[in-house]
Amino acid sequence: MSLEIKTLVVGPFQCNCSVIVCKQTKEAIVIDAGDEFPKIKKALTDLGANVVFSVATHAHLDHIGAFSELKSFSPKTQIALHRDDEFLYKILPDQGRMFGFSYDMPPLIDRYLQDEEEIQFGQQKFSVIHTPGHSPGGICLRFEAGSLAPEPVVFSGDTLFRSSIGRTDLWGADHSQLIKSIKQRLLTFDDQTRICPGHGPNSSVGLERRENPFL
Repeated sequence: MSLEIKTLVVGPFQCNCSVIVCKQTKEAIVIDAGDEFPKIKKALTDLGANVVFSVATHAHLDHIGAFSELKSFSPKTQIALHRDDEFLYKILPDQGRMFGFSYDMPPLIDRYLQDEEEIQFGQQKFSVIHTPGHSPGGICLRFEAGSLAPEPVVFSGDTLFRSSIGRTDLWGADHSQLIKSIKQRLLTFDDQTRICPGHGPNSSVGLERRENPFL
């Protein structure tokens, strides 16, 4: 495979944070740096990674809580998320207070990701899939077969979990929109497509199509 991956479970909400490195160039992206930056830093150091993008699948606190520390550690890292979640990103301190945590304002956004955009890092790339519902700017990230695994891989954030879906009782969420996003943007992929969610174990499109009780 042309990419190397290290997935860490971070923070009290047990967010899956993934460090993905281009083997040829060592350029890397970090998906959902939500908390426990020392663990993320160790993974980056162990992999010899040069972070190009810190990507948020959405801007809830448990997925962006370590962005400031990552930016301080690697100032050239571009903070990237969908524009429709910018309002959530900017109220990180307020989100924290609701759950009893303290956060400073996160760093400025460097890049707004768009639906069906392809993002290059090193000699590799991924595509962006806008999947609103859990939050207005929720996105999934798709890697082609052969780059991370023999099958295509989709990082689904909190849109789709193994046998579950994202909650829709937070800011800007919409249950019917979430179901539409899953059915029209994710379940259209081949059954073997691997699903790597924002929390919990991996799954596949085929498994969720057959067995997910919410769908």
